[in-house]
Amino acid sequence: MDEQRVRAVRRGVGIAIRVALLMVLLGGALVVSLSFAPSSRTLEEFRTAMAAGRIAQVTYWHEGGDISRLVWSEGSLIWHAAVMPTGESPDAYSIRQLRRDIGEKFVRAEQADRRTADSNWILPDWPFYAPLGAGVWVVGAAWVITFLTMLGSTPRLGNGWAWFWLFTVGQVGAILFLLLEPRPIWYGAERHPKPRGRVSGGSGCLLSVGLGFLSAVAAVGVGQLAGLLLG
Repeated sequence: MDEQRVRAVRRGVGIAIRVALLMVLLGGALVVSLSFAPSSRTLEEFRTAMAAGRIAQVTYWHEGGDISRLVWSEGSLIWHAAVMPTGESPDAYSIRQLRRDIGEKFVRAEQADRRTADSNWILPDWPFYAPLGAGVWVVGAAWVITFLTMLGSTPRLGNGWAWFWLFTVGQVGAILFLLLEPRPIWYGAERHPKPRGRVSGGSGCLLSVGLGFLSAVAAVGVGQLAGLLLG
């Protein structure tokens, strides 16, 4: 096999890996976005869905031993939420009742404030808490692999510190890196990007703040739109 063919094979393998990582991260980001805008449901509808075995996971907020809010999924794409009274109300729904309703069903139940306490500090939470059940490790692994690839390479558009801030504070830097580095993923084998100055660490830090804000707005917008379409 001549050198040109070897380079072509390596390039093809590299593109395939980039596409696979990109699809995993985009899928995780989509599921997280959908979970941001659950449609409104009642407690009775929740309990009916639970009894029918349609619920995959549930997150709850509580005051004392009573649950004040529930967010649950029926699969990864359909999300609902219910708000209920607490305290002395006859309609109060306790954590004990929730556990009884779950019973032996394979349902992932999480306490919301505990998830907040387990935050990853500067690292983005969404790749590691994507509501995909046991599949969450796939998204987290894809993010880590992309991050390590960035650290071990010489990016074209920005230096290592610039990309570090885009990966962390910017939230979606890993997706941008896979799309754009070392050259745009849609470029053919013979097309090369024009040389340009690299973004510095300071500029990357400032860009990451704006990118983080825009990505949060986009996630909420996608969630709201999906909520309207999926009901």
